[in-house]
Amino acid sequence: MTVTVATFYKFVALPDCEQWQSRLQNQCVEAGLRGTILLAQEGINATVAGDLAAIDGLLATLRSDPRFGDLTVKESTAATPPFGRMKVKIKREIVTLGQPEADPTQTVGTYVPPEQWNALIQDPEVVLIDARNDYEVGIGTFEGAINPSTDHFRQLPDYLDHTLDPKRDRKVAMFCTGGIRCEKATAYLRRRGFEAVYHLQGGILKYLETVPETDSLWRGECFVFDERVAVRHGLEPGSYDMCRACGHPISATDKADPAYVPDVSCPHCVGDNDAV
Repeated sequence: MTVTVATFYKFVALPDCEQWQSRLQNQCVEAGLRGTILLAQEGINATVAGDLAAIDGLLATLRSDPRFGDLTVKESTAATPPFGRMKVKIKREIVTLGQPEADPTQTVGTYVPPEQWNALIQDPEVVLIDARNDYEVGIGTFEGAINPSTDHFRQLPDYLDHTLDPKRDRKVAMFCTGGIRCEKATAYLRRRGFEAVYHLQGGILKYLETVPETDSLWRGECFVFDERVAVRHGLEPGSYDMCRACGHPISATDKADPAYVPDVSCPHCVGDNDAV
């Protein structure tokens, strides 16, 4: 059995998100889809998995609304369902940055297709920022990328404010898993006076899907927010598992550590009272 995994987002005015919540929840459950759809007045952010025909039906429903007519979707496959249930939730933001002025519908960085990304990030004038959190960067990132060492996306603006200067850092490139975080992060930098701001179109996942491994500047694996844990080039399943106590990705080396006890602890959380 092969399960299709579809990931998509769009920033668009969605004042009727409550009506969409019940409609999408009912359709997804009836079609046997599993995953998470986040709705907010600023748009939609989703990853769903299931039968391809069911996913096509969901996308047809969304695209019947002109606001979602140009919705772009990234699809991959999994051997087993990567989600346990279907959730359609309403949030304040579809990705939480906590900076209302960072509005991707008003301004955003320049999209760079995966095929052109290598040339950009090898430009010595480019400051390359990984917009993801520290535990994600730890299992893979682009060659030469800076790790902001954040625990949450909402911490990124503080890092950017204290590290980058629009008069000194003339070119800034950013990347994240699927592209959504960079929509807000580049919008934030544009509002702060940075002019030459770029981000990887489609995110790391599109790059791994598009760019041959022999030409790749990606090192390691890419963390994904489902039961696959990580993927490699070609979006093949990666080698990482997940600690059920703290949610941190764990390698074979981690699982060989005495601190690793299945469902109890791993080297990243042993002795941590927050791990349950």
